[in-house]
Amino acid sequence: MPSKDDTERLLDSTQDEERDIGTEDSFVPAFRPQDHQQPYNLADERYLHERTQDEVVLVSNEPTSGRLFTYIVFYLLGIGTMTPWNFFVTAEDYWKYKFRNTSINATDLDEELTPLQKSFTCDLALTATISGTTFLLLNAIYGHHVSLRTKMLGTLWMILVLFGITTGFVEINTDKWQEQFFLITLVIVVLLNISAATMSGALYGVAGLFPSEFITAVVSGQALGGILTALAFILVLAFDTGPKTTAFIFFIFGGALILLCIMCYVILARKPFFKYYLEGGDKYKVISAVPSHSPNDGAEGVPLEPIMRQVMSKIYLHASCLALLYTTTLSVYPAVTVLMQSEYGHSEWTDVYYLPVVNYLFFNCGDYFGRLLAGWWERPVNQGTSLLITVVRMALIPFFLCSNTSEHQFLPTLVKHDFTFIAMIIVFALSNGYLTNILLISAPRSVKQHEKELASSIMAAALSCGMAVGSLLSLVFVQML
Repeated sequence: MPSKDDTERLLDSTQDEERDIGTEDSFVPAFRPQDHQQPYNLADERYLHERTQDEVVLVSNEPTSGRLFTYIVFYLLGIGTMTPWNFFVTAEDYWKYKFRNTSINATDLDEELTPLQKSFTCDLALTATISGTTFLLLNAIYGHHVSLRTKMLGTLWMILVLFGITTGFVEINTDKWQEQFFLITLVIVVLLNISAATMSGALYGVAGLFPSEFITAVVSGQALGGILTALAFILVLAFDTGPKTTAFIFFIFGGALILLCIMCYVILARKPFFKYYLEGGDKYKVISAVPSHSPNDGAEGVPLEPIMRQVMSKIYLHASCLALLYTTTLSVYPAVTVLMQSEYGHSEWTDVYYLPVVNYLFFNCGDYFGRLLAGWWERPVNQGTSLLITVVRMALIPFFLCSNTSEHQFLPTLVKHDFTFIAMIIVFALSNGYLTNILLISAPRSVKQHEKELASSIMAAALSCGMAVGSLLSLVFVQML
């Protein structure tokens, strides 16, 4: 029987709560029956549901402090999942400089591209996508066999070491062994994306155990990282720094961000608030209506392990919708949108700042505010409505393909004005961020408490699969122009 202190912490129980037992949004831990002679199947919870005389109540022992700090660290970790990699790929001029034709004194890195320069961007995208998606899937399936500390701190330290090596190569003359440096860089890319994918999958899984605002913190942090990268890129253009200096600043900033994530997570892991939700958080418990002679009767819990098939049956529509969402987004952004041009003539705005501002800054800002809006107004809650919006959003693809660009060979130019293209980018970005957050919030709510971490990991894998398929489609769409 519960003590007097425990009883005072119990939330009010009504008949409506009893009817909610066994639904997707509730969780009742399995308890051993008081009649020890009656057999009990752990996989069958109907035994508890048939005990109409028992009272099912929600016990909350959430620590009073640590909530804000945990939210801030989740935000920071969200930034840390994407920003270092964004800096890695944004230093495009640096990679062109490293793989330039050293036999001529070319000042324009875009002239006479070498075979390594031509293939680097494609090879970078393929190795990053394949390695990242593979390990997000592996994390969803086998991640529960690895401790959270290893998945978080181990991968963060690995990313920090890899960024240290990459930064060191900035000052090393690799002109005489470009092919070897090319292979070393691709190996670093593979290890970097394996680490980032494992950490990202673990972070989504942990955030799914917390209230919905913590998922919002993670996904909003990722979008904020995109804004920071876009701003850094624009500043580099404004100050016209050399490729080596730009890369050095980018890599140092990325490494410093990862080091900050490590320090904050070490502190976070010791906080009672973090431990409370990591161990299950608020729980439904059965208070027996029949007096017991033993204080332990009816209170001995049994561990519950999530089953992949059961979890997938509950969130398959969420996962499919998220994969379709990112397939749509990555099919045109940024591979197609980066080719679009301003309707006006040559100027510093149209030639230098138009694409960085419109294609990167506006999109990342729209994506960020869309995720914030979803955290404030969590609608729609219906899976079918989310899927319908995602499908309708696909109608923007042909308009992006027919926007103003000199690359057109097969398709007509239907979107000729800058303000129309900018409006499309903003709507595309807002819808992407909004639906991403809604789906990532809804999936953990559709499963029981012990299934939340696996559900969030599956959603992270679905997101990565959508990105991979979208990236492949973008190659086709670019050729269609």
